Amino acid sequence: MHMRTKKWARPELAACPYYDDFPEHRRNNWREAFPHNQPLEVELGCGKGVSTAQMVHENQDVNYLAVDISSDILGDARRNIEHAFSGKPVENVHLMKCDIEYIQRFIGPEDPVRRIWISFCNPWPKLRHEKRRLTHPRQLLQYREFLVPGGEIWFKTDDDALFSDSLIYFKTCGFSQTYLTYDLHASGFSPNYITEHEKKYSMKGIPIKFGIFRKEDVQIDLDPVRWIRQQAAVPNA
Repeated sequence: MHMRTKKWARPELAACPYYDDFPEHRRNNWREAFPHNQPLEVELGCGKGVSTAQMVHENQDVNYLAVDISSDILGDARRNIEHAFSGKPVENVHLMKCDIEYIQRFIGPEDPVRRIWISFCNPWPKLRHEKRRLTHPRQLLQYREFLVPGGEIWFKTDDDALFSDSLIYFKTCGFSQTYLTYDLHASGFSPNYITEHEKKYSMKGIPIKFGIFRKEDVQIDLDPVRWIRQQAAVPNA
């Protein structure tokens, strides 16, 4: 889906002290981007930052990397974060523009991440596009490189097929399931920072699927390319 260019977004981001347009230089040194040495968490596909702003404001003892590929979208995220802080200094979040497909170019093993948030990513329903999913084994193997032992991925979606497939992906890539619900809002689970998409789907009566998956200390013998080819050969995949 094409997003309308926002002429104000890039100038505002250029002046933003917690935005990185070319974050490769911070790889393995993200601690230096924050004034306080605190646990690091990453939100992949933060979008307009509706839930990001709430999460960052309520947990100022945690440092966050909020990642998206679009400057226009990150411009909205910056405004939402600024609004949440009501003019007070924003010190525990960095907005990062990058293609998540190549996330290892921007976050390295010396950037210990304790939690990854993935909310309402593109489900890519066609088999030929499956490898673009943010929960695909090709991606999960990258995340394992910088997730700390026992680190978690918090994943939620409205899409049944994506969620079902992702349960297989996580298990295949050495993640154990520590929490699972097929109706997040009815479960009473907390904390839940509601995204823009989540609000829209919930109003339509679509239940939100959610799971927490923990990185286990196991040897992963998985070639993502071979895995993709094997799955493509399965009838009705």
